[in-house]
Formats: sequence, C-alpha cells, structure tokens
Amino acid sequence: MEITSAQITEIVKKVLAGMEDGAGCEDNLVPVGVSNRHIHLNKADLATLFGEGYELTPLKDLSQPGQYACKELLTLIGPSLRPIENVRVLGPVRSKSQVEISATDSYVLKVKPPVRESGNIADSAGITIVGPRGVVTLKEGCIIANRHIHMSPADAARFGVKDGDTVTVDVDGKRRTRWYDVQIRVSPDFRLEMHVDTDDANAAGIGNGFKVRVVKE
Repeated sequence: MEITSAQITEIVKKVLAGMEDGAGCEDNLVPVGVSNRHIHLNKADLATLFGEGYELTPLKDLSQPGQYACKELLTLIGPSLRPIENVRVLGPVRSKSQVEISATDSYVLKVKPPVRESGNIADSAGITIVGPRGVVTLKEGCIIANRHIHMSPADAARFGVKDGDTVTVDVDGKRRTRWYDVQIRVSPDFRLEMHVDTDDANAAGIGNGFKVRVVKE
C-alpha cells in the first residue's frame, strides 16, 4: 500500500506534537538530592567540640554553591542514650548550630524534632553533640527538614512560582509517590534541586539524581 503525501504530512504533525508535549514535561522535572543526617555548627560550638581556633576541613562540594561536606564527624546522643555515630558536619560555619535528622533517627535517639525549614529552629528539639575535644548540648536545634526545592530566580519564573510557595510533586518511579506542600526556596545562589531525607527517598525507591515532576494544578 502506498503512503500518500497527505498521510506523511499527518504523521509528521503528530510526531512534532509529541515532541512538543515531551518538552513541556521536561520543563517540569527537578533532580533530587537525598540528604542524610548532618550537623551545622556555629563558631562557638565548633571551638567547644574541636578546640579553640579549629577550622572545618572541606571534603567535597555539595550541589548548592558554597556548601560543602566536611571531613569532621560527630556523635549524636538523645534521651535513649543510644548514640548515632559518624554524623557528618557541613560547612560553612553558621550563626546557629543545627542538627537535621530523619524520623527514623528520631526513634533511635528518642527525640521529637519538628518538621521545619532549615534555619527555623525556635522551640525545636534539644540534642547532645559529642566531639573529640568537648560536648555541646543544644536546648533547641534538632529538626526534620521539610521537603523543599532550591531554585534560581530564572527557574522560579519558568515554573511560575515564588519563594515560600508550596507545590505538589510526583515521583513517577517503581513506587509511585505524590508529595504535597513542598516548599519553594528561591535565591540567586541556588541551583535547581529538590531535597528530601533518607526516609522519603527510601519510601519512594529513589536516589540522588532521580528526576521528579512538579505538578501544575
């Protein structure tokens, strides 16, 4: 059977339409970064844990510009007295110390951290940090980080969102998942990436670099 020029034209139209649809879907995709438990320290607590004048030792850069994992590892202790060891410190030094853990970690430590945006530690859980030269007990500062997406202003314009907005995110993997109330964080210093903790990543069956989809409702 011969294919007419009209049929060829129609096929080409369908192919082009499919390519356009695919491009639109790609615009909604965001790479994932899985965040394991970690510690941010202020200058005073760094000195207590490692000694006066001590400086953090960068190990590798993280996805967000200016952020890096350090060689320094510390131990966390909660009311259970069951320690979680080898918890990595992230740099640079902050104005306030903060510990970010998963819900699973909280069961081990027997602490009750709220789900919060990083940096919002008022009235959060207390926790003890043990270092090679000293011990720091935080009255507040232990949180479970909320699900959030880092974006540049250009990314925010492309997605049609602004700093502080919340969106719905679909995980189209082997264990399909939908996350609600994912916070948008916008800064010229940010690179596009969604951050989830190990509990969320394991539940959805995903890892670093997996792309999730922002749902336009």
